Amino acid sequence: MIIGLPRELKPDERRVALRPVEVGRLVEAGHEVVVETRSGADAGFSDTLYEASGARIAASAEAVFEQARLIVKVHELQQNEPSLLRPEHILLASLYCEANRGRLDTLLHAGITAFAVEHVVRPLSASSVLGGEIGALEGVRLLLAPHGGTGRHFAGHFGLEPARALVVGLGTAGRGALRVLLGLGMSVAGFDIDPLALEQARLDWPGRDFTARPVEDLPEHLPGADLVLNCVLWDKMRRDHLITRAMLGRMKRGAVIVDVAADRAGAVETSVPTTWLSPIYQVQGITHFCVENLPSASPEAASTGYSRMIYDTVAAIAEHGAIDAARRDAALGRGLICAGGKLVHAGAAQVQGLSFTPLAAL
Repeated sequence: MIIGLPRELKPDERRVALRPVEVGRLVEAGHEVVVETRSGADAGFSDTLYEASGARIAASAEAVFEQARLIVKVHELQQNEPSLLRPEHILLASLYCEANRGRLDTLLHAGITAFAVEHVVRPLSASSVLGGEIGALEGVRLLLAPHGGTGRHFAGHFGLEPARALVVGLGTAGRGALRVLLGLGMSVAGFDIDPLALEQARLDWPGRDFTARPVEDLPEHLPGADLVLNCVLWDKMRRDHLITRAMLGRMKRGAVIVDVAADRAGAVETSVPTTWLSPIYQVQGITHFCVENLPSASPEAASTGYSRMIYDTVAAIAEHGAIDAARRDAALGRGLICAGGKLVHAGAAQVQGLSFTPLAAL
């Protein structure tokens, strides 16, 4: 199969979906790989490295889409990319299209087969851990007085208490946030619905200023928090929130909310996705930082993790074809959004109120 790697077009996105080393493995397996020029430049992977791995370099995205059948990306389609689609294309990318009708309709109208990485690889550990760490660093920076924060120092000095942080969700992203915040000396409380996650966090951080609490206790801790990090990816069918707009009124003036999940009105009711160009906004005196593509701030590490994470999926689709691969692997089947203009993903159908065709019926 011919695999295409176009350059990412999302603003401030510096990642590339496949590194030269994974491209080389695909070539060795008998596949062809076409890479748009400078796709990996921001992550430290030159065209020369891709050529050495056996890839062909294309001068444009148009050339990649024209030659390749399997298109591999980090993010959903951007700018003119939908116009380049043909029904025979297979798309593998982070799509997040259940709650985005326009994005979903684009895939269906093009008649392509599309897989959502976020449903195939669970959790998205390669991206999540970096998101948690970078989000924590940004949150600490925004606490400083010049940025409008509470001005409390992250570590305790001169008999003063350190800044207080709350981490909501103790999965991969939450653990990354804990590593940064506790490493800096902050006072941290972690929240989760899973008793096992809470107990594991306690075992991971003995002797630190850390407590693990059930998520039901979160509201009572908000008034004392300087920084809140949400690391919970919210179910698109839910209409409730862990942190409501009304709760902001009980928080400190200058407190910061970092929404690593960046779900619009998700776990945090007042969350709206932002970009690195304009990363923050304020609601009731509370700074919100909700940048969607946090890992892109460390493009080499993020690209390495993403490429390793999706390689087996790319190889399976290239070897067996989209539908056969989805039938062979339950994870791939779970991530199949559409095929030949038919909606296959039950979750997207439920959110959008559409009918769907199960994988078994294709």
